[in-house]
Amino acid sequence: MNFEVKTKIKILKPVSDVFEAIVDPAKMSNYWFSSGSGRLEQGKTVTLRYDEYDAKLDIKVIEYEVNKKIVYLWSASGEETVVTITLKELDTTGTIIEVNEKGWKKDDDSLISKLLGQKEGWVYVLTCLKAYLEFGVNLRGALVF
Repeated sequence: MNFEVKTKIKILKPVSDVFEAIVDPAKMSNYWFSSGSGRLEQGKTVTLRYDEYDAKLDIKVIEYEVNKKIVYLWSASGEETVVTITLKELDTTGTIIEVNEKGWKKDDDSLISKLLGQKEGWVYVLTCLKAYLEFGVNLRGALVF
């Protein structure tokens, strides 16, 4: 059995706006990480920072298709997983963005906790992205604990 986390949401903005908000660290800092060392691009390793937690995380972009898909490796849950972000533009009603994360070790005693934590995180990220793009609201860091 393959364990994965899937999360998706509809954002009432064109796919190009949604894509840019994901790959541009200046825009990303309005809803997710505090800063990034550069744009997400194929073959690049980018360092993302959370100033509130004095934390940083490297991601390695392994696939990149403008306005359609970004795939990267990261270790946000404590082990390396693959994150696939896909975007689908709807006719006149916006964009569907879906995040799929997989690659956890099946014999990990804390697997369920990791899966639930990542699902919670992705729901939060996507709702913050929606608030930022649709309403100009910056919710980044709102759940600092």
